[in-house]
Amino acid sequence: MQDILNGDRVFITGSSRGIGRAIALAMANAGAHVAVHYHKSAEAAELVAREIRELRRECIVVQGDLEDADQRARIVDTIGEQWGALDVLVANAAATAFKPVTELRPYHLHRTYTLVVESLVDLVQRSLPLMTQSRHGRIITISSQGSQYTLPRYACIGAGKAAMEAMTRYLATELGPFGITCNAISPGVIDTDSARYYAGDHYESFLSRVAEATPLGRLVQPDDVAAAVIMMASPYARMITGQVVQVDGGISLKTPGFEGL
Repeated sequence: MQDILNGDRVFITGSSRGIGRAIALAMANAGAHVAVHYHKSAEAAELVAREIRELRRECIVVQGDLEDADQRARIVDTIGEQWGALDVLVANAAATAFKPVTELRPYHLHRTYTLVVESLVDLVQRSLPLMTQSRHGRIITISSQGSQYTLPRYACIGAGKAAMEAMTRYLATELGPFGITCNAISPGVIDTDSARYYAGDHYESFLSRVAEATPLGRLVQPDDVAAAVIMMASPYARMITGQVVQVDGGISLKTPGFEGL
């Protein structure tokens, strides 16, 4: 997929590590210029930026707390000042508390929904003038299995991601007249810091069970998600909008309890 995104200008939230980092590097490999966003780890962001620049792509490093509207505005303003246009916005950043519903507190909900839903809407609104100056527009949100299936201690982020998917569909409808497509990518279980924190002491056995239950026989890797993002950002997906694309190796196709029949 080298140069499939030749010259596109891409902004990825939470792209200094994990899935966001993989997306940033893959998009640079595919020919895009990348705005790498981070909240706290400047060192990690600069490492990603260095790799992108070694590929002879432009890279803007932007810092900001996406819970803060003023900082969101500053991020988009910086991109606008340097590029003047934006082709692709990838909403990847998220944070939550892994707790049962009965233990959730208002600040848990507020933080999760601010990062997953409010920041998405705000960034889209602020980026729209830049996207209408581009050759095309692509908005891609990163969801999760918990948006459709109930997972232990996952209600807060699962419901937030479900709201994100609904917002993605509304954005697809409203921004279609501008030539902008909006789609969500829903990954399966990925070996990340977040998954390790979620599973705790059961992490290794958890990964093993997930891999065994997956028709393709392995866990999803960050690069698998990045490849799907590139596909949705490419000209080949120009008539795909308002969709949730499952990148889970087929695990969501199975119904537990029937394995022995």
